[in-house]
Amino acid sequence: MGVETENGTLVVNTGKFTGRSPQDRFIVKDDYTEEKVWWGKTNKPISPENFDRLKDEVVEYLSGKTIYIKDAFVCADPRYRVYVRTITEYPWSSFFAANMFIGLSETEVEEFKEDWLVLCAPGFEAQNPKDYGLRQGNFSILNFTKKIALIGGSAYTGEIKKGIFSSLNLILPIEQNVLPMHCSANLGKKGDTAIFFGLSGTGKTTLSADPDRQLIGDDEHGWTEDNTIFNFEGGCYAKVIDLTPESEPEIYQAIRPGALLENIVFKPGSREVDFENDSITQNTRVKDL
Repeated sequence: MGVETENGTLVVNTGKFTGRSPQDRFIVKDDYTEEKVWWGKTNKPISPENFDRLKDEVVEYLSGKTIYIKDAFVCADPRYRVYVRTITEYPWSSFFAANMFIGLSETEVEEFKEDWLVLCAPGFEAQNPKDYGLRQGNFSILNFTKKIALIGGSAYTGEIKKGIFSSLNLILPIEQNVLPMHCSANLGKKGDTAIFFGLSGTGKTTLSADPDRQLIGDDEHGWTEDNTIFNFEGGCYAKVIDLTPESEPEIYQAIRPGALLENIVFKPGSREVDFENDSITQNTRVKDL
């Protein structure tokens, strides 16, 4: 389902969706979320009944197929750890989850019990989507009561990442008094922490990858009451458009076997990545530990 670059890095094409589809993101509106979520254009509600119908259809769709399961956790600070099981239709979606989330010890694998479930079926699209309250056949839905992130119709792996991290944006401040932040962060030699805020593509990853400072993380963090900054994830998910070894050497060097490249284009007649080519998308990505 993919190809390799000249150095053996896996490359996949995510198909129709090369980025998240925010208009097709929903939250189940129930007793837990009704008074906690700011409903509107960004946070759109879906009923528990329609969620259950979609989930049952996704489960039926996956029944009899080979599926891929990855158990891991998010939140590097053990006080706030959330265990996540990811069940995916595609093997490279599971590979992404293995890089994005934090790995378990052998003991944790044996004793694993999920806090959240991610169910990801890119090949499934809802028929008659308006009957479910959807805009179109693809969807990304969070159910905070059942603790399920349900993804259908999109193979873009960022939906897996944002599903779980969006859940933390509600859970952590309400239940743990932790501020979730969309930022990168690094640590100086004197123990000083710097955090870098910005929208996607504005340079958070680049700024945090300072060779003279220790990287904490490049995208999602929590800030605790006792003034600790911790990373949600286990790796970096960086844009690679116009990437060069001179401009961003740490990211360039991360493109190696064990990483996952998304939606890049090769130079003609070769397996050399053309980092300037945006014919598929400007949102070309690499995911690595």
